[in-house]
Amino acid sequence: MSKFKYSGRSKQGQVLTGEMEAATVDAVASALIGRGITPVKIEPFSAASSYMRQLNSALGGDKVGTNDLIMFCRQMYTITKSGIPLTRGIRGLGASIRHEHFRDVLGDVAERLEAGVGLSQAMRHHPKVFNSLFVSMVAVGETSGNLDEIFRQIGFYLERDEETRKRIKQATRYPTFVSIAIVLAMAAVNIWVVPAFADMFAKFDADLPIVTRILIFTSNAFVNYWLLMLVVVGGMVGGAYYYLNTPEGALQWGKKRLKMPLVGELIERATMARYARSFGLMLRAGVPVNQALALCAAAIDNPYIAAKIQQIRQSIERGESLLRTHLQAEMFTPLVLQMIAVGEESGQVEALLTEVAEFYEREVDYDLKTLTDRIEPILIIVMAAFVALLAVGIFLPMWSMYEVQA
Repeated sequence: MSKFKYSGRSKQGQVLTGEMEAATVDAVASALIGRGITPVKIEPFSAASSYMRQLNSALGGDKVGTNDLIMFCRQMYTITKSGIPLTRGIRGLGASIRHEHFRDVLGDVAERLEAGVGLSQAMRHHPKVFNSLFVSMVAVGETSGNLDEIFRQIGFYLERDEETRKRIKQATRYPTFVSIAIVLAMAAVNIWVVPAFADMFAKFDADLPIVTRILIFTSNAFVNYWLLMLVVVGGMVGGAYYYLNTPEGALQWGKKRLKMPLVGELIERATMARYARSFGLMLRAGVPVNQALALCAAAIDNPYIAAKIQQIRQSIERGESLLRTHLQAEMFTPLVLQMIAVGEESGQVEALLTEVAEFYEREVDYDLKTLTDRIEPILIIVMAAFVALLAVGIFLPMWSMYEVQA
């Protein structure tokens, strides 16, 4: 079987492009005509194009971003609400999408739909694009006949989640740049500035203060043992990366992240907002509670909190109430627990979970607005300490030598 690229027109005159595996060009043309597509151009998939696609995949070009999925959900909401057949609608979306891998994924989904496979089952073959939460929600929409509303809810959930991520990145951008600048400045001082003064002090054979000797020792380490230092630092980073990717390491790091100064509470509240919104979204869609909790645990990017959610799910399966299980988890504030209790008593858990998500999101917004203000004094103190250490270590012996000469 060979791979071919094709372009054609639908019965409505819309231009469609894609790829197909077949024995010959005639086989591709026959398959396209069977789908109601008039072939315009069919050509073999060249080796150069295949190589470029492999290179693009290695560089992360196959990753479908959240913004692409948000736009997909909005368009699918319009398609399903207007009554356009799914196969035709998805092929039309694929023809208008610039992301090459996402276009191929939608083409594969459309082919599976034509073969009689359900939409959720077709999406399940692409877990890197459609996660388990996405697929389960679509499955519920297919069963209930509310696929348009499901796509609207998924799009809203992804949009709020992406907004939170962007705000966190924006709030931490300035401290990150300043920290990198401080590290680069320290390296430059140790490599170029301190050695020049060390040579001058050696000529005078002066008795140097302890601070100056420490600076010269550190500078010598940078200059003479930089390769060894890089190897050690690289080994430490590699070892830490390996450990954090083990189940135990990921669990420990997830727990410690919540206790980090300044940002620990922010991370915890953002994660709780994500949990409450996804849990409420799935309950509103009709997903069973135990399955919804399992999907929430998979959607959370903190293994420690995910383990807590799995414990909640196991307790629910044993017949315990939502309030009791969430109380045992020791993750929620008394106000949130009261809201869960009220929701459970009134039968409106999903509505109260949405309120919980909005409560945490307001807390995150406030924390993000004040995060830079809290970090700036620490950065200023670090910079002041660095400048003071440099000034004392370099200028103090210079003043001493000036007094001896005078």
